[in-house]
Amino acid sequence: MSLIVLHENDDVGVAKQATETVPAMHKVALRALVSGDPIRKFNQIIGYATQAIAVGEHVHTHNCAWGEIETNPAPGSEAKPTAMTPKSTRQTFNGFRRVSGGAGTRNYLGIVTSVNCSATVARQIVREIDRSGILDDYPNVDGIVPIVHGRGCGMSGSGRGYDSLKRLLAGYAGHPNFGGVLLIGLGCEVMQSGEVAKASGLAGSDRFKHLVIQQSGGTRKTIEAGVDAVRSMLPLLDADRRKPIPVSELTLALQCGASDAFSGITANPALGRAVDLLVQSGGTAILAETTEIYGAEHLLARRAETPQVAASLLGLIDWWRSHTASTGEEIDNNPSPGNKAGGLTTILEKSLGAASKGGTTNLVGVYQYGEQIDKKGLVFMDSPGFDPASVTGQVASGANVICFTTGRGSAFGFKPVPSIKLASNSALFQRQHEDIDINCGVVADDVKSLDEMGADIFAEVIAVASGKATKSELLGYGDDEFTPWIVGAVL
Repeated sequence: MSLIVLHENDDVGVAKQATETVPAMHKVALRALVSGDPIRKFNQIIGYATQAIAVGEHVHTHNCAWGEIETNPAPGSEAKPTAMTPKSTRQTFNGFRRVSGGAGTRNYLGIVTSVNCSATVARQIVREIDRSGILDDYPNVDGIVPIVHGRGCGMSGSGRGYDSLKRLLAGYAGHPNFGGVLLIGLGCEVMQSGEVAKASGLAGSDRFKHLVIQQSGGTRKTIEAGVDAVRSMLPLLDADRRKPIPVSELTLALQCGASDAFSGITANPALGRAVDLLVQSGGTAILAETTEIYGAEHLLARRAETPQVAASLLGLIDWWRSHTASTGEEIDNNPSPGNKAGGLTTILEKSLGAASKGGTTNLVGVYQYGEQIDKKGLVFMDSPGFDPASVTGQVASGANVICFTTGRGSAFGFKPVPSIKLASNSALFQRQHEDIDINCGVVADDVKSLDEMGADIFAEVIAVASGKATKSELLGYGDDEFTPWIVGAVL
């Protein structure tokens, strides 16, 4: 049996191919274990044996269970200076320089709604524009994106939930991938559209229009006014042209979904190598999904640039422990059935693989969900592990490219930001090649090293930032993935 052994201290290896007793990508015991023994992978505890396990035996949910582990965060103990690429040799991408100073990788017009009550009007405006065929006259405009959702009212007008949604909507309204924005409110909602407009900093710009249904005379008149507003902005967007911009102005959202056991061996660490290259070039990468670093938070805390950064990260884990307990849930409800079918057994194992997306550089900041990122380097943003909700926050925080690793397969895209999908194994890439941009399975196939794969990913990020269409864009994904994290009571 051909096994991948990740560390000499590990108790398990990962099967490259299926056998009669062990599916591909599942774990095999390297040494005999008795009930209660910790089981190590990545030189970290991923669970505990629930019965005696013989050498060569399949290790999975039937004989391995999650349990609390004691870790020593040792904040900052592994932080070290980053070897920065000289500015004179750093690469550029061809992007859109916005008046705000931001760097766009796409040139969309956004229709942002402050409340679910204005969602239909926003979609009808897009339909009218599509029906008219006017976009054919503006080839430099990538399209119109409706940002609609089910929130904005029936909520408290203050507190964590309100602040979170306001940050999201303002972050989208001011996102550099939108060359123009139409904001639509109803008028009586809790999340007042005027407050969103103020927070976005766009009020007064000729690329920003604001409509309120109750003030515009109702649905039909607001749709007509919205179509006129879009028509007035399209020539401005069409005049925009791509120009060279330093890669230091790329902000990369890091995500994994439908993961398998190879995700933490190929795609995630390869993406981590690309993140290192980006950070060394002065750019930014956003790691998120707090519930999916549980059990690996100590490894990130050790790379924290300051004690405050480490304390903020560990504080998020404490909050999530309390939050899940208050709802009668357990963090180990994650992995999903698909993750387990792909060889992942516990959240500890999944998190250790997921955290490797963040590469090896220092953790320089910890941010709230949707909070604007104001530091260069690797940062962490609090979010659920639910991919659409997590990416929604990362985009609001300023991400202008997304890298999404998957082992089981993914059907995902995210306008207005291009999403690059990376397969962890070659079988998935061959099966779903129309959806996947990069095959990281070649690492497990011994065709490329992680460093070579990371360089390929970094090159693809630059190409996509410069306008290359991703597979999800070619398939038309991205209009329905905006998913705010619901925090607080629905009133």
